[in-house]
Amino acid sequence: MTIAPRLHLDLVAVLSSSGVEDAGREATAIIEAASRQPGEGFEAKARRMATQRAAGTPLAYLIGQTSFMGVEVFIAEGALIPRPETELLGRTSLEILDRASTPPRVIDMCCGSGNLACALAKLRPTIHVWASDLTDGAVAVARRNVEHLDLGSRVVVAQGDLFAPLTGLGLEDTIDMVVCNPPYISTGKLSKERADLLSHEPREAFDGGPYGVSIFQRVIRDAVALLRPGGHLLFEIGAGQDRQVSLLFNRAGAYEEVVARADANNTPRVVIGRKK
Repeated sequence: MTIAPRLHLDLVAVLSSSGVEDAGREATAIIEAASRQPGEGFEAKARRMATQRAAGTPLAYLIGQTSFMGVEVFIAEGALIPRPETELLGRTSLEILDRASTPPRVIDMCCGSGNLACALAKLRPTIHVWASDLTDGAVAVARRNVEHLDLGSRVVVAQGDLFAPLTGLGLEDTIDMVVCNPPYISTGKLSKERADLLSHEPREAFDGGPYGVSIFQRVIRDAVALLRPGGHLLFEIGAGQDRQVSLLFNRAGAYEEVVARADANNTPRVVIGRKK
């Protein structure tokens, strides 16, 4: 397309002037996305998208997709944009599941766009996943990703409050792993120093209650009935929450071998507990 080189330079200038890092890569992504989308003229569409990006709209929402653990997934407003740090939760989950002697059965709680559920099932063709989220936006995107990746026979997306929509499916004492990337930022922080997170993404994906651990407490308690003996519960956690979440595991009395897994910066970002 002959217009692309000039257009690319123009978009880089717009993005760079607003402080967008790696403006060249993002300009390329915007041009590619604009060429795939129907509607207004290609150049006008790309320029509009660049202006929105310069104003702060996340790139993933503009182009409608992102990569998670090497798997391309759709993303849309109403669902949390997958973060690179969540890949540690995914990799840790696979390390444990690869030791299973039977086809693993997994619950992805607070599944968001379904990125974790879909990546686990896509990368390991024996895994079956039941995913759950509360909001319409997240569930719609997750179901779209399941369909797009042709995972409908192994990934079920349910809607409701935590484990409630999975009641009656006969999953009790059969689940090898529950994975959860819960809201873990305190309500107070979201109203002050982390308020920027709410500019485009849903509050439900971040608000972990007064102390940031409300969902951890509920999942730790309710997962016990679904996990088989020896099954694992894994959480992504916020920086500095490892001791607090480990204490919640230990207080529950149903878990053992509670450990934290650190990221490349040696910051604990995953906590694992094993059902006794």
